[in-house]
Amino acid sequence: MPSTLEGQITMEKTPSYFVTNSAPKRIYLMARDIKLIIVVRNPVTRAISDYTQTMSKKPEIPTFEVLAFKNRTLGLIDASWSALRIGIYALHLESWLQYFPLAQMHFVSGERLIVDPAGEMAKVQDFLGLKRIVTDKHFYFNKTKGFPCLKKPEDSSTPRCLGKSKGRTHPRIDPDVICRLHKFYKPFNMMFYQMTGQNFQWEQEGNQ
Repeated sequence: MPSTLEGQITMEKTPSYFVTNSAPKRIYLMARDIKLIIVVRNPVTRAISDYTQTMSKKPEIPTFEVLAFKNRTLGLIDASWSALRIGIYALHLESWLQYFPLAQMHFVSGERLIVDPAGEMAKVQDFLGLKRIVTDKHFYFNKTKGFPCLKKPEDSSTPRCLGKSKGRTHPRIDPDVICRLHKFYKPFNMMFYQMTGQNFQWEQEGNQ
């Protein structure tokens, strides 16, 4: 991390930090008063997105349904598969709470970030102690990608959107598999809601 002067905020992002066992202690030893921002989404959707990303690089991999189960007949889900294990957020959060208080963490809803990016960014700016500079005028919805993109209202430059790896069409997954995964994640989600004091309402998606 570069040196940061008073009045400056230095940010860095890596998705793997949250699920890497050694990360909390190493970050604590580097800067124990750091503020942590964690973006989470429905773990079932996250797992399918993870699989879609892998499939784009390795088209020969087995189907999602095959990878998700140790024994599909018995309904035994393979929680050791990284695409599924990452979504057990309560498990990973326990490691972070050993070093950092909840007050130093801010959880962003991936679902709300899509439908109300300005609202989520307002909360992030409040958490970081910043003035609310980024507002709804900085976003427009890209129908092709299916999520908001950033624009600069003060100039006419081309809006900035996430790259080709984002917004890929997900493969069709057997609805029974999706239903089983929602049931699998439900107790972990409830634990995560309790730990964070936030209800992300992922169960509502599972009931639809």
